[in-house]
This record gives sequence, C-alpha cells and structure tokens, in this order.
Amino acid sequence: MSNTFQVDLRGIVDLLSHHLYASPRVYVRELLQNAVDAITAVGPDHAGRVEITTGEALRITDNGIGLTEAQVHELLATIGRSSKRDELGFARHEFLGQFGIGLLSCFLVADEIRVHTRREGATPVLWTGYSDGRYDVRPGDEREPGTTVTLLPRRGSEHYLTSATVVELAGLYGSLLPVEVTADGHQVTTGTVPWALPASERNTYAESMLGFRPFDVIDLNVPGAGLTGAAFVLPTPVNPATRGGHRVYLKRMLLSENVEGLLPDWAFFARCVVDSTELRPTASREALYDDGMLAETRDAIADQLRGWLVRLATTDPRRLAQFLQIHHLGVKALALHDDEMLRLVEQWYPMQTNMGELTLAEFRARYGVLRYAATADEFRQLAAVAGAQDVGLINGGYVYDADLIQRLAAVDPEVHAERLDPTDLTTRFTAVDAETELRLRPFLSAAQRRLDRLGCEVVVRSFDPAGLPALYLVSRAAAFHDEFTASRDQADDLWGGVLDALSSTVPNDRPQLVLNHRNPLIRRVAALGDAELAALAVESLYGQALLLGHHPIRPADAALLTTSFLGLLDRAVPGGNGEESR
Repeated sequence: MSNTFQVDLRGIVDLLSHHLYASPRVYVRELLQNAVDAITAVGPDHAGRVEITTGEALRITDNGIGLTEAQVHELLATIGRSSKRDELGFARHEFLGQFGIGLLSCFLVADEIRVHTRREGATPVLWTGYSDGRYDVRPGDEREPGTTVTLLPRRGSEHYLTSATVVELAGLYGSLLPVEVTADGHQVTTGTVPWALPASERNTYAESMLGFRPFDVIDLNVPGAGLTGAAFVLPTPVNPATRGGHRVYLKRMLLSENVEGLLPDWAFFARCVVDSTELRPTASREALYDDGMLAETRDAIADQLRGWLVRLATTDPRRLAQFLQIHHLGVKALALHDDEMLRLVEQWYPMQTNMGELTLAEFRARYGVLRYAATADEFRQLAAVAGAQDVGLINGGYVYDADLIQRLAAVDPEVHAERLDPTDLTTRFTAVDAETELRLRPFLSAAQRRLDRLGCEVVVRSFDPAGLPALYLVSRAAAFHDEFTASRDQADDLWGGVLDALSSTVPNDRPQLVLNHRNPLIRRVAALGDAELAALAVESLYGQALLLGHHPIRPADAALLTTSFLGLLDRAVPGGNGEESR
C-alpha cells in the first residue's frame, strides 16, 4: 500500500526562507530577479523598467508580462514542481531564475508578501502569502500589465527595508542588469560592464570594488560557458592557501562577491569579475554548481592565464620578472604539472645560488649540472665551501624549487640534476701530506676520543676558504641513522624491539668534523703541547661548526658548548688552571 508524504508547509517555508540563504540581504536580489524574468518574458524589444520604493512598506514594480490567476496558483504557491513552469514559459534559457522559491526569501524580512499582478487580457490578481504557510487570492485593482510586490516589514527587520539599505542592495545586485532599475529615485543600473571599460577606468573600478590597483588586467572569454569578464592580477603577494573569492554575475545579475572554484588553485594571484549565461547556480544562488561545465570553464580560464604569462615572456620580460618576484609561488605550483610553465620558470625565474641569483638556464650554461641542496639549512652549511671549490650550488630549500629541478631533469634528457651530499665535498678537499699526517696523529687521536661520545669523526683536510677553521658535515645516511636512533630510543618496548631488529640494515655512517689545515688557528691548536687545552679547543670548534652550519643542537651538544666555553675562559683568565683565585 502506497502512502503520501505529510508535509508541514509552515516548516518548509521556514526551512527555505531562513536556512537556504546566507543573509536576509538576498531578498532584494530575488525580487529583482523575478522582475527581470517577467520583463524578459514579454520579448526582446520590450523596454523594461523596474521601480523600487520604500516607506511604511517596500514596493517593487515591473512592467513585465504579469500573471493570470491560474499562474499565480501554480507559480507562487507551489514549491518544488517545475513541469508547469516549463509549460507556462518561465523555465526558458534566458531567464535568471523561476518564480516560487526565490520569492520565499522575502520571508526573511517580512511576515506578509503581497503580489499584485495582471497579464494582458486577464483579470488583475492580488496574491497574499503569510510566513505560516497560508495564502489567499482575490481580484486585484485595474492596472497596466505587470507586477507589484509589496513587503510589510517584520518587527526587528525594519532596517533591511530602509531607503539607504535598499538603494545599496539594488546597486550591488542589479547594477549591470540590461533593464532600467531605480530605487527611491536613484538609477542603480550603469549599462556598462567593468571589463569593457578603458584601462584607466578598469583600474579605478578594481580599486573601488576589489580594494587594490591591479598589476595587470587579463581579458577572459569562454564561449562555451557564455562567459566574459576580466582577471585582475594582485599587485602584492598573497598566501597560496587563501582561496580568493571572485565576483560572478549570471545573466548580468550578481550571484556573489566571493564565489570560489572559478580558478584553479595555482591561480591565487588573480581575482575575477565575470558574467556567464551558462554556468549553473546552486539552489540559494549564492555559489556555482560544481559540474562539468564549471570544470571546463576553470580549465579554459587557466589556459588564458597561462597564455598571458607566455606572452609576457615574449613581449615584456622585464614585466614578467616583476610579476615573478611577486607571485612566483603560483607560477611554480603550475610548473609542477605544466611543461610550458616549467620552461618559463627555467628561463626567467631567478633562484638563489652560492654564486648569486641565477635562473636555471643560466646556471646550466655556467655549470652544466643542476647541483642543489635540498634544504635551506643544508645550503647555508655548504654554500661558501662549495663556492670556494668552484662548485655551483642551488638553494632548493624554498617551496617547490627542489621539485622543479627534479622535474626538469625528468622531462628533458639533456638536463642533469643531482642533490649535493655534504660528504661529496670532502672528495674535493686536499689531504695533508704523509709527514704532516704522522705529526698530527697524536692530536687527532686525542680529539677523536673527546668527540667519540658525540658520535662524530674527526678528520683533517686542506680546503678553501682558508678563513673557515672547521666544517661539520652530515651525509644523508648519517642523518637517517641519527633519526632512526632517536626514534628507537623514544619508542615503547614493542616498537623498540622492531626497530632493534631493523638496526642492522641501517647504515652506521657518522658525521664528520673536518678541520681545515690551511687555517692558522687549526695549525696552532694542533701544535699545542697542552693536551687538555687542545681538547677544549676542539670541542669549541665542534660547537662553532654546529652553529655556523645551522645544525640542530642536541642536549649533549649544548652541554659541550657550555663546558668548553667555560673551560677556555677558565684557562684564559688569570688565576685559572685549577688554582684558587686569590
């Protein structure tokens, strides 16, 4: 046995009018939308006009097609049925919306809605709807064809129906409408879309409506979506995680000032103002319906933004360089999956290297191999030493840089890239001669015993710059071993046992403290006859190398820094060497 759903009409009205829309302000948009639809239904040559007045009540009057009594029952009092609307002609493509649900938004600010309407050749009708779900229909006064909607303000909502508020909202939503709209004598329609303005006026528009003077303005045109408009490029950096909203019109009616999803994520540097005849709004008409049409539109706009960047590279490289200084993150994010943008980044985006700022193309031309440090700390540790050995090094520690270098090598067989392992530099250092090595053996043995407890190997090499006394180098294998050991020490018994079982497979490389024999201080320390003083000096050199290389400081390292400093201070101040101060 089938049954019919029981519907609480008052609850449905409350749900749609109070919970479908984000703000009561949208009631003006819905009234304008219905008025424009009624005018559109008359025909393309009809000189439509909409007049809004305020006072004890708000009235909006249009000279549109009007409704018969049968249509009033069907369109104003039926929620959710569309077949009759189609038959009556109110679901045609050129209409902004449909009667019915949109009118319910008026219950956000009023408890009573009156619709006085007349269709050519039909009897005038007065429809009155109440927020509790009731409505009545009676004959209306004689009048010209068209419709007047009257709202009696609800207590507490009067401010939404004041003259200042209504004029502001009518201008906000209806300024681009193709029909004449006035509100309390103020004409709110401008008749010109902002993207058709001259360049200087478009900049002024962006300053007043978007809050910034654009770096550039990109014309947008997507015929498949009936979309025209412009993308305004932000003149200052913006957080890539910020999803900027866009000003979107549908058939010249403002949908929202903060529509998301119109641009791909990487294009966070632009704010768009567009109008579309084909994109679909959500039920509340405050966002775009995320369907195949929106996805195709987003791709088409992305192609046009990409084309703008390519044209800049060809016609105005200086301006492209300015843009990249501001919005390099967006371009680099695009280059991760777009070959054309990858080549643009290679040719035009300067990266930090130990030889100054160079583009990847310039770096390749000078050094052949794209040798890079994967982190900013690693770059700071190695930049000066690598430069002294005439080894070019790119700082890949900034967002996307290392990924871009790797991707460039993956897509182009002529490009070679390698990450510089810190220990690779030791192969370029000069070993001391056999006589010197023999003479230094006691010193090195004592230094090694002092640093064994810190898991560090001490070696002596000759390298540039000579002013650098010591260098702390950690290979990737040694760094992994340290992380593995720290994890094993912090794990519970179960996971500690698992990690112990795996420990035999982990390379047991140790960091190296490389003492520079070309440095005069190192030679003096190595020649000290006082073993304790030499050991304190080595510990201090170890601490300085950690700090200069921006390496993490463990508790044991911090303790050593303190004891070595105090030990040297004790030896330097008169009365030291273990003697009681007098």
